[in-house]
Amino acid sequence: MARRALVAVLASAMVVGTGQVAAAEPVRPDAPVRLVLDGSHLTVRDAYDVLDGRPVDVRLAGSAVAAMRRSRAGAIAALAKGARVYGWNQALGPLKDRPLDDRQQRRFQLNVLLSHAAGVGPALPDRVARLALILKANQMARGDEGVRPELPQRLLDLVNAGIAPVMPQIGSLGTGDLQPQAAAGLVAIGGPAPARYRGTEAPAARILAMAGLRRDFEFQQGEALPMISGSTVVAALFLDVMHRAEALADVAEGTFALFLEATRAEQSALDPRTHDERHIPEQSAIAARLRTLIRGTQWMTDRGRAQLDTALGQQPHPRVQDSVAVRAAPHIMAVLRRDLAADTVIVEREANSSTSNPLVFPTAGGYEFVMGGNWDGAMMGHAADSLNADLADLGVLSQELSGRLLSPRWSYGLPANLAGGEVGLNSGMVQVQTVAAALVPEMQAGAFPAGVLSRPVKDGQEDHNTMAMASVRHTDANVDRLATILAVQYLMTTQGIDLIRDKMAGLPLGQGTQALHDAVRRRVPKLIDDRWMSPDLQAATDMVNNGELRDAVRHAESTTSTSGKSA
Repeated sequence: MARRALVAVLASAMVVGTGQVAAAEPVRPDAPVRLVLDGSHLTVRDAYDVLDGRPVDVRLAGSAVAAMRRSRAGAIAALAKGARVYGWNQALGPLKDRPLDDRQQRRFQLNVLLSHAAGVGPALPDRVARLALILKANQMARGDEGVRPELPQRLLDLVNAGIAPVMPQIGSLGTGDLQPQAAAGLVAIGGPAPARYRGTEAPAARILAMAGLRRDFEFQQGEALPMISGSTVVAALFLDVMHRAEALADVAEGTFALFLEATRAEQSALDPRTHDERHIPEQSAIAARLRTLIRGTQWMTDRGRAQLDTALGQQPHPRVQDSVAVRAAPHIMAVLRRDLAADTVIVEREANSSTSNPLVFPTAGGYEFVMGGNWDGAMMGHAADSLNADLADLGVLSQELSGRLLSPRWSYGLPANLAGGEVGLNSGMVQVQTVAAALVPEMQAGAFPAGVLSRPVKDGQEDHNTMAMASVRHTDANVDRLATILAVQYLMTTQGIDLIRDKMAGLPLGQGTQALHDAVRRRVPKLIDDRWMSPDLQAATDMVNNGELRDAVRHAESTTSTSGKSA
């Protein structure tokens, strides 16, 4: 089934934690994401909709506009009474004690954007850049940062028009994403920074003209600092990492189910009683989904194991138990699910919080400025480090399982190297598996927690930095590596199944695993005599990254869950 058709099917069913399927209203993949921002109700699901590339229609709630107007008026009144405020009428960072007069503060807003837009390296994906603008606008919509509603509305105008600021990834220390957010601010005013629009990258002034937006927007007193303050870009990239990691968690369950079939594993390792006894909901849910995928299998039975033994000329003997990686896989994979659930709480709080410095709060006599450290990204940075460790461990697990398939002894009878033709003349998939082995140490090295590497900067004014951007970027890179490792496992498990299918004649695979096998075979044919393997691996990796295999897993779960009981 084509990906678009699968999306339509899956949109009407949602796999829930118990492994069951709950009905949901169908959502067209091209339906616009309509959001009304009030600073309190933006969800991770909203963010995922934006990241999926759907058209966006975002506006500010009327209540948020009113709250911002009140706090802005209160902030200006407090300044008129003589308040000296960081970033409003005082300079920034180590120069915080330098006052700014009325003439200087207007120029200061532009200078802040120019001086802080010093990022380098690859730009954030457009989907992440647009999400960062939505998160920033939602945080401003709370009314605690003292900005005019025209500022977040300008950011939403960019998003709604399909403009993405070019935001370099390197420069943020996770103590406020100053560099990338300053670049976005320059785009908002039509400054020298570049932006992208409908496949064109050009200076912001040209892009705004192409999109039909005016260039005469200016930041007013105190607005440049809220624009660059906060860890909003870390949050946007972390959400993208979470979204992709969630998809890989589904993909990993699918290829593990295929591994179970290829090795005719014992079903007892998925017995709900043993998993429920551990009292880890995510573990029980994974085991339940795996039971759904293999439902109807005759390969993973005493009869199936005996039939292959006999076909290989061996004396049938019972399988006492499989290896640790096989038996413990639901528990190992549950850690990723648990952390993704915890990360959802962390990032939703971030998206609906004021993350600037200073903040403006009402008092009995008006409004007052309060300076603090609400921009720090430590919580997200450490969460990203933990998620990275989960992904690296899943990569190790996948590589270990695919490695077992090369050995007739470890795979319980699969041909050596998974060679489809004459073994020796044909080397099979040994080098495909080596790709996964090569990526594992890169994942392990990339999983070192950047959050423990703080160093002071800016004349000691920023004497602790979370390095959250480094944590998220490393996790993002490991998502890419894991996608390839899982693609290797899909190629090898389907090959293993095909190489013994004739010896398993009369015995069906599970309904779900057969569907997953067929999904791979629609893109990658069975390997018989050796052929150029890079295109096969690229095709399988594309299936992981474009959602095709995740859709296949979810479709297999949803259709199999109502079609009978396990063998």
